[in-house]
Amino acid sequence: MEKPLHISDTVSALPSYVPIPGLGLLPVNAYVVKSTAPVLIDTGLPADTTEFMDTLRAVIDPRDLRWIWLTHVDQDHIGSLRSLLDEAPRAKVVTHFLGLGKLGLMAQFPPQRIHLLNPGQSIDAGDRTLFAVAPPTYDAPETMGVYDEKSRAFFSSDCFGAVLQRPAEEAAAVEPDALQEGQMLWATIDSPWLRHTSESWLAGVLNELRRMEPKAILSSHSPAAFGMTERFAGALAAARSAAPFIAPDQLKFEAMLASLAVA
Repeated sequence: MEKPLHISDTVSALPSYVPIPGLGLLPVNAYVVKSTAPVLIDTGLPADTTEFMDTLRAVIDPRDLRWIWLTHVDQDHIGSLRSLLDEAPRAKVVTHFLGLGKLGLMAQFPPQRIHLLNPGQSIDAGDRTLFAVAPPTYDAPETMGVYDEKSRAFFSSDCFGAVLQRPAEEAAAVEPDALQEGQMLWATIDSPWLRHTSESWLAGVLNELRRMEPKAILSSHSPAAFGMTERFAGALAAARSAAPFIAPDQLKFEAMLASLAVA
């Protein structure tokens, strides 16, 4: 777990990185919106719970949290949820009905701690309203991104993620071609269905993003991006026609393991 990044007056990122052998690094971000009713967006990796909680406490006292928004219920987004429920007794967990169903397969959660939303609905974060938004791409049907109407930040969940070769605090610090290639690779891995969509459908979805006029796109799997909406939209449009990702088979997996042993 990296140290917290204060990317605006009211938003801090809690970053981590997962190595993907043979490909690079995948950022894994959670975010704290320091509104008057503070919100934590996602809860990090299961293996990082101790570090995640320490990093979170450096930004905010968990007892002050009022909302824990799960963009979806994959393990890299809910890793510290159980610990947070104990340390943030006044916080409600925001999720979709399908997300609640998936959570229920793992453990029983008190219904009074749950707040269900659909895309287009919102929560009151005190000095701002946070809206649930279906992002252009996703890998889980319950996915809901977050749009902060006050800061005009769009927390895009897995959408616009990028496989990187080295850590970066901001997307602008990554060489443009490398960033686009990393985003296209991630899109083919995380949303392989994208190649089956039409150009006109994707254009319509990306126009919905443009209508939000986000000042920042804060992906769960990419460095913070400011004023880069068109570049991100272009990378996603290019990913639609990219070659599909072919996962390593057993022979390649054994070769990867051998190279790691040598290193």
